[in-house]
Amino acid sequence: MSEKEVNILLVEDDYLDTMNVERELKKIGVNHPVFEARNGKEALNLLRGVGVPKISPAPSVILLDINMPKMNGLEFLTELRHDPEFSHIPVFIMTTSNEETDRLAAQKLNVSGYIVKPLSFDSFERSDSSLDSFSLFLDLIKLK
Repeated sequence: MSEKEVNILLVEDDYLDTMNVERELKKIGVNHPVFEARNGKEALNLLRGVGVPKISPAPSVILLDINMPKMNGLEFLTELRHDPEFSHIPVFIMTTSNEETDRLAAQKLNVSGYIVKPLSFDSFERSDSSLDSFSLFLDLIKLK
């Protein structure tokens, strides 16, 4: 019986945050392919296979920064939620912002969780990230 193929899409314009997320995923034993996009436009192109090879199978989860150039996280999420092929994909917002307005906008767009950067699974209990997001994230990619 083959294990279901799992892909992760990380949409993040900051190189250090990207490295941090990959390091934290490896720490908890997540070795699934992580596809990277620098902004919402690049992410949509990867999902749809526009000018680049399409991510296949579609990502099981998307980790999404809010503040990015060209197309920010909320604009990307709006577009994603209107696309029947991808509207079901769980999205976790990652942001340095603890702005209530960002949080509310993200909730309206049906996000699965809200993670305050820098992402650290060690200090999850002590951080502003919601623990539900973390346990949901683990359940989602069936790692443990």
